[in-house]
Amino acid sequence: MEDKNIARLNRLAEGYSEEVERILGEMKKVIVGQEYVLERIMASLLADGHVLLEGMPGLAKTLMVRTLASTMDAGFRRLQFTPDLLPADIIGTKIYNQKTGAFTTKKGPIFTNFILADEINRAPPKVQSALLEAMQERQVTISGDTYLLGKPFLVLATQNPIETEGTYNLPEAQVDRFMFKLLIDYPGLADEMEIVGRMTVGNDPVARKTASLAKLSEMQEFCTRIYADEKIVRYASELVHATRAPKEYGLDLDGLIEYGASPRASIWLILGGKAHALMNGRGYVKPEDVKAIAPDVLRHRIMLTYEAEAEDLTTDSIVEKVVKAVRIP
Repeated sequence: MEDKNIARLNRLAEGYSEEVERILGEMKKVIVGQEYVLERIMASLLADGHVLLEGMPGLAKTLMVRTLASTMDAGFRRLQFTPDLLPADIIGTKIYNQKTGAFTTKKGPIFTNFILADEINRAPPKVQSALLEAMQERQVTISGDTYLLGKPFLVLATQNPIETEGTYNLPEAQVDRFMFKLLIDYPGLADEMEIVGRMTVGNDPVARKTASLAKLSEMQEFCTRIYADEKIVRYASELVHATRAPKEYGLDLDGLIEYGASPRASIWLILGGKAHALMNGRGYVKPEDVKAIAPDVLRHRIMLTYEAEAEDLTTDSIVEKVVKAVRIP
């Protein structure tokens, strides 16, 4: 790519990165700590992806999405997933009108910009699958009629890592549709004291609107135009390929990986790398961009064997070995 084109992309990226910083700045007025999670949620939004968030209750997961929506004057809905939830409760249904003899469509809560699917693993697979078409195709089908969803459309789903009673594991096809899986931890002592100080004085901070949905769409479109060299594409593809054929990269992982990451992982590594570059004011992707987001893209796409689980190995430890083994261009 010509240097002048890279220079132009850099100038645009610098301007957009300032917009992103303003959005994050408003979110940080409300959310104490969790900078890493906030940045990854923003990156997924720029790349037009979805996020699976795993963490204990009470860690501001709902507040994060609601605050993000308020910075853009966007629609926000919280869906509490329960065992008795039905697909129609999410996407909507057809209602028969006795007076007219016709069916009318009642659209469900999924018709908004930001969805928080709270405790998604509490609903049975049939309900979970109601999100598949929406997340992948950005549309839903109600009794044979297809309706497009608005833009932007972000699903942030949460699940509790320790409570298994009354839960249903997410199918692999569902998990694979999430760009990132983020692990959210407890705040440190100083952050927790700050949270208590903010929330116990009757004056909760509020994020102001700082960007329009049109500006966000503009940033999402620009994100796809950020330059990723063929070497970067090869690096991302090799990271994914190493999860399927570890021996080719000198990794001794025999009997530990049941299934490696899918091609979606390679796609999200590049798109996520572009979003990471944009947030750092660059119009081109560096290997460090891909490396930085690799754990969040890969951790939920690798299925370990029973032997690996018996040895208390985690997908994060496998990803760490893969990232170290694959040569950086």
